Amino acid sequence: MTNAQSLPIARAVGASSPAAGEVQRSAEVLKVSTRSRPSAVAGAIAGVIRESGMAEVQSIGAGATNQAIKAVAIARSYLNEEGIDIICIPSFIDVAIDDEERTAIRLLIERR
Repeated sequence: MTNAQSLPIARAVGASSPAAGEVQRSAEVLKVSTRSRPSAVAGAIAGVIRESGMAEVQSIGAGATNQAIKAVAIARSYLNEEGIDIICIPSFIDVAIDDEERTAIRLLIERR
């Protein structure tokens, strides 16, 4: 894994990077890094789902994708307590980082 893969997506696309354990929101897109806490990301996912019924999570690299997947599982348990069931649709997305195309994992999370 290169150093660029371990950077938070938010930093890579030029926004200020989130503090360790925080999740950055922008236009209903949650950008997850290897340092994101799954429970914090899960809370953000649950909040966005409650507000708009769908959320998008983006991650680059194995570590960030691992944190994102754990967060979806945790968010599902949070929302199940309220009678909300969600599904996750994974796909690839190309993102520009430092004028270079990178492939990210995109998780589209919707109410079932």
